[in-house]
Amino acid sequence: MQNGPITLGLMALLAVLMIVAAVSDLRTRTISNRLNAAIALLAIPFWITSGLALWPEIPLQFGAAFAVFLVFAGLFALGAMGGGDVKMIGGVMLWIPLPLFIPMLTLMAIGGGILSAVMLIHSKIRPSDKMIEVPYGVAIAAAGLWALHQHYLNQFQFIAVS
Repeated sequence: MQNGPITLGLMALLAVLMIVAAVSDLRTRTISNRLNAAIALLAIPFWITSGLALWPEIPLQFGAAFAVFLVFAGLFALGAMGGGDVKMIGGVMLWIPLPLFIPMLTLMAIGGGILSAVMLIHSKIRPSDKMIEVPYGVAIAAAGLWALHQHYLNQFQFIAVS
């Protein structure tokens, strides 16, 4: 990892931004566009400081993250996801190494399923006329934190998902 302290600082900033997004989603069921834009735009200096090659690594990283964004934008169009969640997924995926895309998305789906079950149970205990809105930003943030840890901070990578 080139420029270790800068790269680690950017990762710490991403972690904070993801936690802020998760808390915001829990409290208000919204994730601001500014927060999502910051997550996405800060990936560019992260790519540079972490040593991603201008060609082909950066275009591959961007293309894969964009493909994930498009899949979740389709879910948004079907009414299955919120717009802030979709933008957050696209932004966070810009940071995640390609080998961790599927494990992260799997963990995110499991976390989202658990969160949905908790929300359903909550709605049965405390009925409301409001439609259930799952704060999926929590699952995105948890999976994103896991993926960053696995790739950049895990000292036992030989037993990690690769």
